[in-house]
Amino acid sequence: MGPAGPGMRDNVGMSALLNVIWLLFAGFWLALGYVLAGIVCCLLIITIPFGLAAFRIAGYALWPFGRTVTERAGAGIPSLLGNVLWVLVAGFWLAVMHIVTGIALCLTVVGIPLGLGNFKMVPVSLLPLGRAVVAVRD
Repeated sequence: MGPAGPGMRDNVGMSALLNVIWLLFAGFWLALGYVLAGIVCCLLIITIPFGLAAFRIAGYALWPFGRTVTERAGAGIPSLLGNVLWVLVAGFWLAVMHIVTGIALCLTVVGIPLGLGNFKMVPVSLLPLGRAVVAVRD
């Protein structure tokens, strides 16, 4: 079976399938919202760190299954203060986007796992600074 083993290959295949379905029904539009927020933040110069965080989360919003968000060690008061400003600049609207998309997806039986995935992304859309997107290990 190779170094990954049989269970690892099944999880990778399931993640890929979920990511393709996610991309078609929610991921593209959500990532587009993050890219738009990132461009606006980069244009405002002082909010470039927020723009970089938005671009990082756009990749996660585009292809989330098989990855997770963790707290970054060493992220302290600057990240906390930055997150407060982020909520005012873009975080609130991105969180609303996830909630509305999640509710719409939960209206169908097939969309329920994707809707729940949207709800799990609300905290990172509100407080992205001081977090890192990492691969899930089995």
